[in-house]
Amino acid sequence: MKKSVKKVIAILIAILLILIALSASLLIINKPKDRTDNTFVVVKIKEGSSTDDIAKELHKKGVISSISKYKLVSKIWRYDGKYKAGSFSVSPSMRSSDIAQTIVKGVSSTKNFTIPEGYTLEQTAEKLGKEGIVDKDKFLDVARHGDFSKFSFLKGSQSGDNHLEGYLFPDTYAVDLDADETQIITTMLNQYDKVFTKKYRKRAKELNLTENEIVIIASLIERESQYDGDRAKIASVIYNRIKANMPLQIDATIQYALGKPKENLSIADTKIDSPYNTYTNQGLPPGPICSPGKASIKAALYPEDTDYLYYVVSEKLDGTHNFSKDYDKFLKDKEAYSKALTEKNK
Repeated sequence: MKKSVKKVIAILIAILLILIALSASLLIINKPKDRTDNTFVVVKIKEGSSTDDIAKELHKKGVISSISKYKLVSKIWRYDGKYKAGSFSVSPSMRSSDIAQTIVKGVSSTKNFTIPEGYTLEQTAEKLGKEGIVDKDKFLDVARHGDFSKFSFLKGSQSGDNHLEGYLFPDTYAVDLDADETQIITTMLNQYDKVFTKKYRKRAKELNLTENEIVIIASLIERESQYDGDRAKIASVIYNRIKANMPLQIDATIQYALGKPKENLSIADTKIDSPYNTYTNQGLPPGPICSPGKASIKAALYPEDTDYLYYVVSEKLDGTHNFSKDYDKFLKDKEAYSKALTEKNK
């Protein structure tokens, strides 16, 4: 009797150990790729996609660590053959089973928003607040005081409340419906990190500039140019004036210092006491004045080789500029622009 009881107990213990081992194995294969990475990415699943197709797409997007483990989870949870087509917002912080369930449900649980090139931190918060994506005040508070130290590129950014200025990359995003302010900011910073590649960082070093200085220059270009063909020329003017020890005298920096848009700047405006005033201060401002797009970042890294020192909006009033190396020519171009503007406003 005692032997049989011992045998039963031994069997039960063995079964229990097997169950514990299985449970531990399931936890391991089902664990998130990175519990701390709350970035949401949109994964597009085509009609008729197999589990293997979906696993490969998820791995490509960086939300799962292993294709084989995801396929095993899908088989164990019996999700194979139940997946729906569509666009789905998922994150590396989600377990594989949760990602699979999101796709099986077939409900695209995302909210979309677009941030245009040239928006400031304040404008970004304002737009997202009006669209109901975030609480404006909370967004600004998180941007100014949140911990984003995992992004190494921010180590060189300006200090203070505006340390994220210039780095919330302008783009169209789709995030989870429940994404909070921290997750949205993290997603935008991740996108910047994807755009500013190792190649770009290497190029910045070749120019003997920091990444933050490149972003500052790109932000100046972004606010000064509406025409892509002029961006690299404007970049050349910035570099040439710095080399010649001339103040940049960029109106967009005055607009930023004023804190509000102003169609025509006065002489008094150009004398405003601010480190962003490039009329009274030599060199670059202390930080970016907006979030530049990829075209402006590229122009800052690869300026045209010119001897231009001046530019002014063209008398065509089409967003293009006239460039010159001579101050007298600049004055003539400026007069032509003023005359064209007066004629237009009659």
